[in-house]
Amino acid sequence: MYKVKYALATVFKYATLLFGAFVALLPIVVVLFASFKTGKEYMSTSPLAPPENWLNFENYVRAFVEGNMLSGFINTTIILLISITGATLLGSMIAYILHRFKFRGSKLLLGAFLLATLIPGVTTQVATFQIINELGLFNTRWAAIILYLGTDIIAVYIFLQFLDTISVSLDESAMLDGASYFTIYRKIILPLLKPAIVTVIIVKGINIYNDFYTPFLYMPKADLQVISTALFKFKGPYGSQWEVISAGIMLAIIPTLIVFLSLQKYIYNGFSQGSVK
Repeated sequence: MYKVKYALATVFKYATLLFGAFVALLPIVVVLFASFKTGKEYMSTSPLAPPENWLNFENYVRAFVEGNMLSGFINTTIILLISITGATLLGSMIAYILHRFKFRGSKLLLGAFLLATLIPGVTTQVATFQIINELGLFNTRWAAIILYLGTDIIAVYIFLQFLDTISVSLDESAMLDGASYFTIYRKIILPLLKPAIVTVIIVKGINIYNDFYTPFLYMPKADLQVISTALFKFKGPYGSQWEVISAGIMLAIIPTLIVFLSLQKYIYNGFSQGSVK
């Protein structure tokens, strides 16, 4: 009886995993098939039907050239590097202060971060747009960079969980040797937070890479387009060239896929270590 229950549980486990993988991969397969189809073929065939010619790269060429995706990749890279670097440093500093220093209002400060996260972003867009416009940052890369620099509560919590695994005695030993708080943070805390930093970089980087609303609203100039807005020009009032958009989507997926496959062990280790004190 026990063996039967164990076998049924195993079958259910793998069936659930296969179903989840199927649901996750199905949209990507549909987009991949569409990216190799001609416009006429796309309209006349099923989304799950493979393309007739797997060597039809015309859609990819059009998406890259007409969509000016090279400029989109450059702008996205600049915004990503500055935003992630600043957000990671700010998040780790905030977590270091909240974890290592006990002062009145520390829990209130952490609660304020959480409250800001719970407020729907769309409700503050009018005020945010006015601030960005008054600062003269509208239609510049700095509009998106400033908005992305804001440290989210998830990053702070990840750093806080990792700081629980770093002994306070390391700080005390460094202070006895004459090290300042900034030196302790820079030479002891920051290197030991490497798994958490990689996790935050990947999670926040994916969010920034996929964001369409912020660059579309604050950087409407053609030469400031990013990956998420580069494909928007193939959608018009009289129809959309979905086969070209699908090719552009596949081009946009490639960098994230390479990064994920290269750093996936850091993602898993980061979340698993950060969840255990």
